[in-house]
Amino acid sequence: MEPIQYFNRHTGKIETEQVYGEGFLRWSYANPLGAISLHAFVKRPFFSAWYGRKMSTPASANRIAPFIRHYGLDPADFADSPDSYGSFNEFFFRKLKPSARPVDPDENSVVFPADGRHLGFQKASDISGVFVKGQRFDLPTLLDDAALAKKYADGTLILSRLCPVDYHRFHFPAAGIPGKTRSIAGPLFSVSPIALRQKLAYLWTNKRTVTELKTEQFGTVLLMEIGATCVGTIGQTYEPDSPVAKGDEKGYFAFGGSSTLTLFEPGAIRLAEDLVEKSAKQIELYAHFGERMGTAS
Repeated sequence: MEPIQYFNRHTGKIETEQVYGEGFLRWSYANPLGAISLHAFVKRPFFSAWYGRKMSTPASANRIAPFIRHYGLDPADFADSPDSYGSFNEFFFRKLKPSARPVDPDENSVVFPADGRHLGFQKASDISGVFVKGQRFDLPTLLDDAALAKKYADGTLILSRLCPVDYHRFHFPAAGIPGKTRSIAGPLFSVSPIALRQKLAYLWTNKRTVTELKTEQFGTVLLMEIGATCVGTIGQTYEPDSPVAKGDEKGYFAFGGSSTLTLFEPGAIRLAEDLVEKSAKQIELYAHFGERMGTAS
């Protein structure tokens, strides 16, 4: 089967993703019997809630050390020692030391909101054939608001895909004043390319949240968090209507893979060259939260 590959900004190389639970994912999304299980159980909130409880038990903490070794994580980046977590879920949405993710200091820049594999497009209306040939991005359904979708149809869109091995807190890409978060109900399909190659619509039908960030320099920025299988919890840790600095924490995902989506008004920013170049070839760019995503136009 086709591997999942991405371009690593840090190494300058194409790399192959280590997929957590790859066998189960491929069975669920590429096997007829797996598809029955997917629609009957796996996509439903109760499955993710059950698995979330399992990963929140004290016994689940025994998974932490093997996970760190297998995926080559660096405990020196963690804000707390690996043996301090009371469950795997606590470890999963761990905090990092500020020195592990410095925030780009340029006042004209916007930064990636999360660690992950990113795709960026100057005009959302031009997105076509990402992951699945012939499928276009359905912004009205994604936002659950036709008027808002019209406003951002020609805006700049960045999709950031987080894997289970990634740091799972998300942050503000720019300074501003965030409003309240609006939740949109939906199922919890996987957002791995294994799933999205079957049906891109999982991105705009899954459980998701929308927050408007009002900024002086970049207009109103839409910040979205998209849930996925085993991500029943999208936690918001910020205070609505209170000023935030670029890089301040916004929230976290509980166990599982997940995505964030960032939308800027038309002409507000110019995306980083490597992000544009790789995205044009439908290659995800791996980069960390706090690194430059683009600059003011």
